[in-house]
Amino acid sequence: MRHRIAAVSAAALLTLVGSAGAAQAQPAGLYAPSAVVLAVSPGEDPAAVSRAVVLSCAPTARGTHPAPEEACADLAATAGTLDALLASPDPDRACPMHYDPVTVTAEGVWQGGRISWKHTFSNACAMSATLNGNAVFAF
Repeated sequence: MRHRIAAVSAAALLTLVGSAGAAQAQPAGLYAPSAVVLAVSPGEDPAAVSRAVVLSCAPTARGTHPAPEEACADLAATAGTLDALLASPDPDRACPMHYDPVTVTAEGVWQGGRISWKHTFSNACAMSATLNGNAVFAF
């Protein structure tokens, strides 16, 4: 089942990127391709995907992400450095000190360049507190 989710997400990403590539009657560089598969996995193994979405941001925000416009804006604010998503955890949120890891990944193309990013949080509360107010992994 997990492999099927990953395969479906990868196929959806290729469809989005492929359809953007087929529509290159426009001048090159007008819209740099931006399509990523975002995934959340229990544990430290990113291959054990529990949920995933596809997000395409150029020329318009679309995909299976529930809030594509907000997620694209949050990704754009990182200027391609997804570690910036981790910059401001909610200081008012206390999380338990138990280890039940959750891994998030982003794979695809962002503004014409290939991205592959992974981060493992100690538990779901730490993930939520760190990504507080960010729509990228809010699915």
